[in-house]
Amino acid sequence: MAIESFNPYTGRVVRRFRAFSWTKTERILAQAAREALTWRTTTFAHRAERMHRAATLLRERQDELARLMAIEMGKPVADGRAEVEKCALTCDYYADHAEEFMRDELIETQAQRSFISHEPLGVVLAVMPWNFPFWQVVRFAAPALMAGNVGLLKHASNVPQCALALEAIFHDAGFPPATFRTLLIGSDLVEKLITDDRLKAVTLTGSELAGSKVAATAGAHIKKTVLELGGSDAFIVLADADLELAAKTAAQARMINAGQSCIAAKRFIVEKPVVKEFINQLKTHLLAFRTGDPLDEATQYGPLARPDLADELTEQVEDSVRQGAKVELYGGQSESGNALFRPMILSRVKPGQRAYHEELFGPVALILEARDADDAIRLANDSPFGLGGAIWTCDVKRGEALARRVEAGAVFVNSMVKSSPEMPFGGVKKSGYGRELSHLGIREFVNQKSIWIGGGTPLKDGTKTE
Repeated sequence: MAIESFNPYTGRVVRRFRAFSWTKTERILAQAAREALTWRTTTFAHRAERMHRAATLLRERQDELARLMAIEMGKPVADGRAEVEKCALTCDYYADHAEEFMRDELIETQAQRSFISHEPLGVVLAVMPWNFPFWQVVRFAAPALMAGNVGLLKHASNVPQCALALEAIFHDAGFPPATFRTLLIGSDLVEKLITDDRLKAVTLTGSELAGSKVAATAGAHIKKTVLELGGSDAFIVLADADLELAAKTAAQARMINAGQSCIAAKRFIVEKPVVKEFINQLKTHLLAFRTGDPLDEATQYGPLARPDLADELTEQVEDSVRQGAKVELYGGQSESGNALFRPMILSRVKPGQRAYHEELFGPVALILEARDADDAIRLANDSPFGLGGAIWTCDVKRGEALARRVEAGAVFVNSMVKSSPEMPFGGVKKSGYGRELSHLGIREFVNQKSIWIGGGTPLKDGTKTE
């Protein structure tokens, strides 16, 4: 696939880039491996100063970065600015907390002193997607760099300018150049990188297929991986929920990033007594969203990132309708090859339909009718994915109890699923494994080393002097 900036709103290629050769890629890897030996010895204060500076630069360049996202993958500029601010907050968060998260953990044993030391692994490769071009990278890079690792970024081929802009921010913030480099490479060189002994670990956010390939290669070479893959999040609405608030939030949860989010609500599992009213209210809220040029401040959702993604979503919808799903809100593409996809609602979603089993990565809301709360949990868990989920009920204690039964990496009660630096992020089942963010995220790419210190001098009979 070509490495190019393609504007999905105008349908024009903005800029093309020549892919790096293996010779150039290998040279960057060698530089990163050398830098890893030095960077791991720097103090947390030294790293934090630079990470805080990166946060400052993100805020200073907020408008410029939002514009790049609008041009390269269709994100409205208002949403782009919010994404950049979230990146800055996360940089500040790890600058402030990394030392605490990486502190030695004392363990009581028979030793004079024993503890767990968290030590960086070295060079970590990040294979990242286009839907949140800055956030997906920063939530890896901020903890990895603060832990003393160095990062190589293989970004999606349609957001090269975003990838290079992020590299510039880290370099301008004072990080040594080799601690963070963007690799403009195709997927063919990813496997070659993973097999190289100088690379120590890989993190990937993307499709189930891409994750399985990276995991297989990394596993063959005994390398640590973290995978954040697809999601088909359940949004459970019980009969006692605040229906007005639930429906309004449901529309927001489905339309985030034009529906192109792993943790966007996709399956709306509604108890039978309120399902018709919920559909009516959801329809009203979805129709109120404004589309247009992503560079226009008034635009609330833009096109999908590429025309082929809209074509694929259309096929999933049409196949599901042929298999018995009912269209409650007509939208979709105006014609094949058009990246704009207007919101849709499908009901009567049943097993055997693509909509029931697959992730629909775009603004299509799926309605599943539940007999009761137990049936809602059954439907929520009847999915190959397990990333996020939400439960809406006026009985908060009941909501918490039900949340514990949902098979997902995160469940929100009476709130929209979202990620934040304080809480771990990741999934179960086909949604992947490992965690990003929080204290768990910074410890994914470290050697959790046990250190045991005995006391005294051993004697011939095995006893020790005091």
